[in-house]
Amino acid sequence: MTLIDTHTHLESFAERGEVAAVLERAAAAGVAEMIAIGTSPEDWALYRKLAADHAGRVHYTVGLHPCSVDVNWADAVAQIDAFWTEGAASSRPVGLGECGLDRFHLPKDDPAKAAEVFAWQRAAFIAQLEIARARSCPLVVHSRGAFQECVELIDASGVAWERVVFHCFTEGVAEMTELHRRGGFGSFTGVLTYKSADNVRAAARAQGLGRLMLETDAPYLTPMPHRGKPNEPALLRHTAEFAAGVFGVSIEEIETKTTATARRFFGL
Repeated sequence: MTLIDTHTHLESFAERGEVAAVLERAAAAGVAEMIAIGTSPEDWALYRKLAADHAGRVHYTVGLHPCSVDVNWADAVAQIDAFWTEGAASSRPVGLGECGLDRFHLPKDDPAKAAEVFAWQRAAFIAQLEIARARSCPLVVHSRGAFQECVELIDASGVAWERVVFHCFTEGVAEMTELHRRGGFGSFTGVLTYKSADNVRAAARAQGLGRLMLETDAPYLTPMPHRGKPNEPALLRHTAEFAAGVFGVSIEEIETKTTATARRFFGL
């Protein structure tokens, strides 16, 4: 069996001409497929091309990340739907995202500006939720410092919760319980391997092995024992091996269960 990196960012590797090498190292580590996650119009077309050039190995999503939201957010969101309606069916995204809310990166020294930006984030998220509802597609949510607000907006949107994943889940058992009872998912990065992340490991166990998805969020959040170095899809192997210990199962079972869940969720 092999692994699927359900959330990675390939833009920086593409800029350096390293995508082929990244894919080769991933395959050697047993990471056969990955999903390149859109964050802004600057990477959507790139990821569509990478998915076409590496069909069956690279999939992609389209979405406006909350940290990419500015006063012109509506112009960006207006471009999203065309990725489903133009071109061949084989070139379409496997989901919408990442989108959501992020309080952590708001301006720290200007409360008025922070409030304005957060209002833009909310409006952009609501608009993308409407697209996800209309398309009935998987939704990849970025939530940092705004878990309850994201949940409330999804509740109000009519989006089917079984199509929702909160990526890079770093909340605790209480928040995972909120997702689980609604039918949503949390996916886990290399943070799972960090010594200080007991709450994350507890949340993963609360969700259960049968619903587990793994991701790198590369080039960020490198797992142990490589923390401090740039992340890439090949290093998902370390998170998977650590997860096997968290759940008390073999790496083969982690591969089987996480791959099946990722395929089912994203329709791969």
